[in-house]
Amino acid sequence: MGPLAGLRILDMSSVLMGPYATQLLGDMGADVIKVEPPDGDIVRQIGEARHPGMGGLYLNVNRSKRSIVLDLKDPGQRADLLRIARTCDVLFYNVRPKSMARLGLAYETLAEVNPKIIYVGVYGYGEDGPYAGQPAYDDMMQGASGLSSLMALGDDKQPRYIPIAIADRVVGLHAVNCVLAAIYHRDRSGFGQRIDVPMFETMVSMVMGDHMGGLTFDPPLDAGGYARLLAADRRPYPTKDGHICALIYNDKHWKSFFALIGRDDLAQDPRFKNHSTRTKHIENIYSEVLPIFKQKTSAAWAVLLKGADIPVMPLHTLESLFTDPHLQATNFFERTEHPSEGSIYSMKVPSTWSRTQPTPARHAPNLGEHAHEILAEAGFSEAEISERLGEHALQA
Repeated sequence: MGPLAGLRILDMSSVLMGPYATQLLGDMGADVIKVEPPDGDIVRQIGEARHPGMGGLYLNVNRSKRSIVLDLKDPGQRADLLRIARTCDVLFYNVRPKSMARLGLAYETLAEVNPKIIYVGVYGYGEDGPYAGQPAYDDMMQGASGLSSLMALGDDKQPRYIPIAIADRVVGLHAVNCVLAAIYHRDRSGFGQRIDVPMFETMVSMVMGDHMGGLTFDPPLDAGGYARLLAADRRPYPTKDGHICALIYNDKHWKSFFALIGRDDLAQDPRFKNHSTRTKHIENIYSEVLPIFKQKTSAAWAVLLKGADIPVMPLHTLESLFTDPHLQATNFFERTEHPSEGSIYSMKVPSTWSRTQPTPARHAPNLGEHAHEILAEAGFSEAEISERLGEHALQA
């Protein structure tokens, strides 16, 4: 029984951004009803799978949910969705608002059916700007928010996309915050509401939160940008036999590091004097430090830096994360048995609670797996359920 036990989410989202957000809510105890089209969520087809429609990415963003299939272009099944919505606290979608309106599922329609519902849309761009209605994907948002141009400081000096769907996940997290705040407001006021969470604006707020810099001021004091984050050599340090991740950051760290390597000359260098001077000369400082790390192995540096109380971590790969001693000790990758997929690994909820510990409540569902029970809970009679399942409009 997680902290959101008793909350019911009608999840009409697909692919990653919306399903990631609703999985987080489901892990915290909410009852998440995943509404899928007859062909299923397209993310089911991504990556390796033991059975069609049950790929690894799908399994890792759709646990703690129940699935029902509805063809929302069919008036009768759209009416079924509205009946289910009467029992829900939140409706979550990630198509354009005009698409929802064309389906007859605009906020006004849902609010008429359920005045207390919280109607949450996560999609590309705010409705009051010229980009409204344009298609939006993670790649588009990384580029449009300025994130990809920041990546042009690498060796090839070309903009690129970060190799995770960071926009989908950042916006999904932001949407979860919005849902929880709206639930709090509704419980005090009795009123539901519509919430729009545009990807573009959300990502710009994240990127510029770090990099507004002198652009904060009018007139601007500089061209923006946080120098340390933008330094071309801000990367894992190459060592004698690989790489290591270390951050020599504050005055104490630098003093300890210079003592560790026996470089009093650098300790006296005015560029290293304090945080402000180091920030101004960050490119030069990284240039000085890089060759020093090449003199010892990664294991040797790990011991030395830990002894000097300087933050250090190994450079992991996707596979080596499974053997990380800390993750093993905390049982982060949990081996579970999925009813149809057999033995799989799932990541535990990373937060620890003293009373209402969130934990995955269900396996990621097969397509339409829970149709019968969802309809029954929404007040459909056995005759109505049999009629719908018999028509193959819904899967059981």
